[in-house]
This record gives sequence, C-alpha cells and structure tokens, in this order.
Amino acid sequence: MACASARSPADQDRFICIYPAYLNNKKTIAEGRRIPINKAVENPTATEIQDVCSAVGLNVFLEKNKMYSREWNRDVQYRGRVRVQLRQEDGSLCLVQFPSRKSVMLYAAEMIPKLKTRTQKTGGGDPSLQQGEGSKKGKGKKKK
Repeated sequence: MACASARSPADQDRFICIYPAYLNNKKTIAEGRRIPINKAVENPTATEIQDVCSAVGLNVFLEKNKMYSREWNRDVQYRGRVRVQLRQEDGSLCLVQFPSRKSVMLYAAEMIPKLKTRTQKTGGGDPSLQQGEGSKKGKGKKKK
C-alpha cells in the first residue's frame, strides 16, 4: 500500500472514473446509479460527460472501449468511461467547486440535458409520434 500513496494525484491512473451508468435514471442503485433519480439523466453517454466536464475546465480524458462491469448491454452507446482529475500534484483541488467525485457527477447530470445535442433531439421526436397514432385505424374485432 505504500506504493499507492507514493504516486502523484496528477497521474492519469489516479483520476476518478465516471461511467454513464452512474448518472442514468433508467438504472436502479443495484444496477449502478450513484446519484438521486430525480437528478439523474436519461441514458447519458461517456462523450456527453466528457464534453460537460472539459467545458467547465476539468482535466478529462475518455476511454472509449472500457465498460462498466454491471452493464449487461454490450451496445456501443453504453461503452466508455471518463477519467477526471480532481487533485493537483501537491494534493490541492483542481477546482474548488468540485471537492468530491459526487459533486462532479451531480454537475454533469445537471448540465447534460442543456447540451445542444440533447435539445435538438427532443424537438425532432414529435412527428414520429403522430405517425404512429395514425396506424391504429381499422384494428378491432372482426364482425361475423
């Protein structure tokens, strides 16, 4: 254990890990969600987490081929992990507003819905719902 304490907090393997499952409101706590469900986001991606964290000034990097161990779906959209630097080499915080990993997760979950990619997707979903309703005509019991 003495070896672990000798490593600098600025080493990339000492950065904290954030998996998209930590922020996903579709997951239960047993499935890996780590923040309250009312603050969680619907299906966040590792790229979105990276965008939000780098925009605020945190030192982040994305590991695309890593997967959360509790994630049963092997699909590409669920892959990825973000590494975030919380502390500098001398042990002081990089940004005072992020003293813990939970504060970073809560901030990311708050900002992801405000991303341009998220706001554009919600506007385009309405026409498909209207088309789905029209196909229900004529279905029912056959008269004999």
